[in-house]
Amino acid sequence: MAASRGITGTGFVLRLIAAAILVFATYNPSGKSYYHWLSENISTPTPLLALAGILLLIGWTIYLRATSRSLGAFGLFLAAAFFGVLVWMTIDWGWISADSVEAMTWIFEVILCGVLAIGISWSHIRRRMTGQIDVDEVEGDV
Repeated sequence: MAASRGITGTGFVLRLIAAAILVFATYNPSGKSYYHWLSENISTPTPLLALAGILLLIGWTIYLRATSRSLGAFGLFLAAAFFGVLVWMTIDWGWISADSVEAMTWIFEVILCGVLAIGISWSHIRRRMTGQIDVDEVEGDV
């Protein structure tokens, strides 16, 4: 079976789920996150706490690097502007309240999941839309 040359809907959803696990495991307003676990145990760190922190850092490095490389500064600006205006519209229409810090945190985190998933998928999406391939610099013979 040959490998797929583009991203599928399932592939994007899996990347979105992985981004959501990363974002919400790191911090969320419910009080059940690495941030809360670390703050409760900062005076008595454990190997498990350190391992979890390193795994989260690896995940963030993968997602942030892929997102920044594929979208670039201007793409990140456009994503922030797009989602910022959507949040502004929902506040202006009265669908959400800007006074609720918890609600705004959840919304920001969902948006962050979306941007990270788009960022890590963008090269595949762009290839499918335009036929153009993004290639990182490669040294030596390929």
